[in-house]
Order: sequence, then structure tokens, then C-alpha cells
Amino acid sequence: MEIKYTFQGLLVYIAMGTYFLAFVTSLLRCRKAGRVLYLFGFVIAALAFGYRWYDVRHVPLQNLFEVFLCLGMIYPVSLFCRRVLRVGGGCGDMLIGVIVLFPAGFVFNAEPQQLPPALQSWLFVPHVAVYMLSYVFMAKATFHAMCQLAGKGAGPDEKLLGPEEATYRMICFGFPLLTLGLVLGSWWGKIAWGDYWGWDPKELWSLASLLVYVGYFHFRYMFGKKRPRINSTWAIAGMAVIVITLLWVNLSRIFSGLHSYAT
Repeated sequence: MEIKYTFQGLLVYIAMGTYFLAFVTSLLRCRKAGRVLYLFGFVIAALAFGYRWYDVRHVPLQNLFEVFLCLGMIYPVSLFCRRVLRVGGGCGDMLIGVIVLFPAGFVFNAEPQQLPPALQSWLFVPHVAVYMLSYVFMAKATFHAMCQLAGKGAGPDEKLLGPEEATYRMICFGFPLLTLGLVLGSWWGKIAWGDYWGWDPKELWSLASLLVYVGYFHFRYMFGKKRPRINSTWAIAGMAVIVITLLWVNLSRIFSGLHSYAT
């Protein structure tokens, strides 16, 4: 564990603390105060991301510190899901914000790095940003799937979907983004390395995560809502493969490959 005694680190810790305080406040039924704290935490997280951008002089999506810093700006997705998609889980989103900022605050090195030649492409930002957005949707899907397995219902707000429907809707939005991320990465690979597919471990696990969600859609199409616990288990399995893709493939020496710069 590495504590960052820098202004960058201070911003990350304030954002984490504010998200956690918002989570606790919401659990204590002070929902209005919790939402205000949640918004304030997002502002601090966005400020941390902006400061990193200024510090490194490029869009900060290069390494795992910057990726988790980006994931910490979950509030806009949370707001969109609640107001447009009728998917709640704001309390869970606050906790997700704490969880994804933890590696940025305590695990990964924050020293600025030069952008390697392979990343100096116009595809760099859309490819990574699309994946980050898809991961946020899938993380929300996982939260609702866990709620379904725990036997929790739709909650007091009748306008919001129940856990099983919310999981499905989140995956419906996250899956096209996950697919687009893979397609953009393949296109980028052709430009950078001369081939659309290089059988790199990161590519393989990205494909694996996509196929798990294909399995989810197939199973749910076949059985609908008759087996909600299995549907939820599929969704959680998809998130587990995403975690392997994002972390283990980058950090494990077993999976050394072309994407090792992400560490």
C-alpha cells in the first residue's frame, strides 16, 4: 500500500472520503444529504482527473492509476440511469466510487509517464473511454445482480426497475460499448502493429468478457425471468472476467503481452 503525499493524492482521498460519507448518509435515510455529498465527491474526482490531465499533458487514460481515476467519476452515469433508464442503486454507486478510487489512492504509482509511441493515436482516447464507460455500466449491473441474489426487491420508488430488470438494462447499455471498445482496439491494432488481432492476452480476455455477456443474453432469451438467480450469476461472472482483463492480465507475469504498458 502506497499513500500519496501529493496534491493529486489529496484530491483522490477527499473524493473517496466524500463518496463514503455519502454512502453512510444514504444508509441512514438522509437521502438528500447523501446526494449532495455524492455530487460534491464527483466534483472533487473530476478535479483530480483534470489536475492529472494538466500534469501529464495528455488525456490521463494511459495506466491503471489513471484508469481508476477516470472510473471514479461515476456520478453522471448514475444520474443518467436514474432519470432516463429508471435504474436506481445510487447508494451502491457511491460505494462503487469508493472501491474504484481505492487502487488509484493506495495501490498504483502516480508518477507521470511519457505517452509511448503505441498510444500516440487518435484512437487512444475513444478506445479506452468507451471501455471505461462500459465497465461502469457493468459494475452497476453487478450491484443489481447481487441485490437480486440477496433477495432485495425494487425498493420504495415504484418508478424504478427491480434488480433483475435493472441488471438486464445495464447490460443492454454496457454490451454495445464493450463491443465498440473491442472493435476500436482491433482497428488500432491494425494501424499500430499491422494486424487486427494479435492473440495478445489482453485481447483474448477482452473477447472472453464479451462472450460471457453473449451467454447472458442467450440464457435470458431462452428462459426470460424464470431463472433470475442464474441470470444474475451470469452478470456477476461477466464482471469477474472484466476484473481479470483489467487487473490480472496487466499485473500477472503469466500474461505478459503487448499491453504491458498499462501497469
